[in-house]
Amino acid sequence: MAHPRLKPIDQQVIVITGASSGIGLATARLAAARGARLVLVSRNGEALREIVEELRGRGGEAIHVVADVADRTALEAAARRADEAFGGLDSWVNNAGVSIYGTLEQTPVEDHRRLFETNYWGVVNGSLIAVRELRRRGGGAIVNVGSVLSDRAMILQGAYSASKHAVRAFTDALRMELERDGAPVSVTLVKPSSIETPFQEHARNLLGSQGVRVPPPAYDPRLVARAILHACEHPRRELVVGFGGHAIALAGQLAPRITDLVMEAIGQAAQTTDRAPSPARADNLRAPREDGTEMSRTRPVAPVRRTSLFLEAQLHPVATLAGLAGLGTLAVGAATARRLGEGRVRRRARRRGAGWGWW
Repeated sequence: MAHPRLKPIDQQVIVITGASSGIGLATARLAAARGARLVLVSRNGEALREIVEELRGRGGEAIHVVADVADRTALEAAARRADEAFGGLDSWVNNAGVSIYGTLEQTPVEDHRRLFETNYWGVVNGSLIAVRELRRRGGGAIVNVGSVLSDRAMILQGAYSASKHAVRAFTDALRMELERDGAPVSVTLVKPSSIETPFQEHARNLLGSQGVRVPPPAYDPRLVARAILHACEHPRRELVVGFGGHAIALAGQLAPRITDLVMEAIGQAAQTTDRAPSPARADNLRAPREDGTEMSRTRPVAPVRRTSLFLEAQLHPVATLAGLAGLGTLAVGAATARRLGEGRVRRRARRRGAGWGWW
């Protein structure tokens, strides 16, 4: 099947869930700056209103819908509003997510279920609504935000890891079904590594007095926003943001037992801190908390990485291969020149040696 033809960002209407903070907010700002018309979805109506006013003040076009992605009926309003305000939608970004820090034994079953209602069923609801609308409109893109933990479970984030594994399975199955049907709908899984957002502040923390953080290295959420918008314009199967987390997933595939032991030894220290978030921002598992920022207000120990060569290589594979080929050619040329130079030196030395022998 040929890849779906997707519009440039400045010609698109994009629905973004979880748009009131973190990756969703970074994506909304970048998309608005590039000329997209936006439908922003979150449980936090107050934060959404302020964000829409901000984007409009900068010349952007945006509306908001207050909805819990776990509620299919409420989420349907986003598609209706996109149709009423902008004539439909071109891309749907399933970004909303919550987390729990704690052991699986510590985590109440009802909290597991609530996390899956958002992280898994929110993706299912959004994707199926988007498929219906995009089929009707003749095509478009669905972008699901998974995680590097879609490939490798993390100690103390067992429930979250399980939900992201489920998101990957659902995304892969949906992609195959749409391809089989010849539907002009692109389905991409974006897998962020540790991203410096309010994620850890908003998480339900079952670890007592310890604060939590994403393990280093931590990356800027605007890198994920770039990946998401790239997937809205270019059909891609997966995009990974940040090599740091990808390396852990890769290690888990190549040496699973050793990776288990390493994570058991350092996993808790890498994810905990003595810096607790403000009570107004803590624990959004069942209700929204203070939003409106892309990045955490509880700063990590390590600095935030604002670039990722690994991501650039995925966004621009042809240029990357050409660059690597050019570097290879230069390396071969340099090695050849060095060998030729060494050969000339040896030949001169032999001639001088022969002359000295005649003396």
